[in-house]
Amino acid sequence: MASLSRRRAAGRSAVVERKNLLTVCRFSVKTLLDRSCFETIDDSSPEFVNFVSILEHILSHRLKGQTTWFGYESPRSFWDYVKAACSKVPHNCIRSIESMENVRSSRAKGRAWIRVVLMEKRLSEYVSFALKDFKTTRRFFEEGAIILGEEAGLLADTLIGLNTIDFSFCLKGEGLDDSCPAVIDYTPYLKFTQSADSISSDEEEMRTLGSSGSESSTPDKTATAASIFTEQSNLVSKCKRFEQKYRMALEQKGYLEELVRLREAQLSEAVSHNKALQQSLADTHLSHTLEKQQLEYIIVELQNQLTVLKNNDLRSRQELTAHLTNQWPSPDALDANAVALDTLLYRKSTGQWEEKSFQSLEQLSAGMSLTSNTQGKEETPSLRGLCGSLTSVASYKSLASLRSSECLASPATEISSPGVTPS
Repeated sequence: MASLSRRRAAGRSAVVERKNLLTVCRFSVKTLLDRSCFETIDDSSPEFVNFVSILEHILSHRLKGQTTWFGYESPRSFWDYVKAACSKVPHNCIRSIESMENVRSSRAKGRAWIRVVLMEKRLSEYVSFALKDFKTTRRFFEEGAIILGEEAGLLADTLIGLNTIDFSFCLKGEGLDDSCPAVIDYTPYLKFTQSADSISSDEEEMRTLGSSGSESSTPDKTATAASIFTEQSNLVSKCKRFEQKYRMALEQKGYLEELVRLREAQLSEAVSHNKALQQSLADTHLSHTLEKQQLEYIIVELQNQLTVLKNNDLRSRQELTAHLTNQWPSPDALDANAVALDTLLYRKSTGQWEEKSFQSLEQLSAGMSLTSNTQGKEETPSLRGLCGSLTSVASYKSLASLRSSECLASPATEISSPGVTPS
């Protein structure tokens, strides 16, 4: 029974400790948000000092020690857990904190990490990422720790509100290497609310004290004191309501200012993007205009060149026609001028071909008659009939057919029968 009751007491104390730390953490975040509406949060702010102490207690709650080679367990700091669980966070600051020269102890590095991630507005992101690494978390914490409980998700959600605060810290190491553990101040969060029955009983006590204090006091004075007390209580309640409304208005004001800054940034970005697009559009229009002018100039130049080529072609055709017309001789000139004929004659005695040129038909006839006389006066038909009349183009063309007729042999071919005469 004693052991069972001891276990129950230990379980209750652990549950109460977790609840107290999480509740105080929520209160500290709210006080930081309220304070940020009036002034900048830095190391000298008591709300921030208290919040850091609470966060250190939460991250160190039931943290396992490190076992040495000799079996002893040395205490750890929450920085060891953060360094192992948050090393894979994108663009993390773990290496930069490890390389800080003025921050040497593990506790000082953990405190420096809290300040850096608060200035980066990423504390909730780091905590959420570390909670997802359940294997590492189980390795560093014992059963019953806040980090291993269901309340850890609520802690990450609570820390999101700190992203709206602009923190300003100096990381020179002064005050970070303090070996003393952080102490939580609970007094700012302790508030006693008096019930309505208690207030009425206090009023009755005041009346009784007032009536018994002096016998000479009159009912009017007693009523006046009661009315004054009632007015004071009413004024206090009104002040509290006005203060609550004022804080709500400040929170809304901060939210609206943040929203306005965001919209202004988006607007300025959109305006700059619009200007860039307009500039690119103007440059594109100018380049297209220049290209169009160049193409028009090229088209005109090509048209001029085409016209010149057409004229040259027409002139060439005319000159060629005139040249051919003038080169072809007339019928009278054919009769008057000498006709050069290259005739291949076969000599029967030797069997060889002889090529001669004749300046006129008379020379051709004389040469042929001379050849016939030297060969035994064999009758040879005249070539005048074969040539035809030289007064016509058709008869002139018959000379070409004479070279290809069967009666004339090719110079490259040897004729064995000298008895064959041209027909």
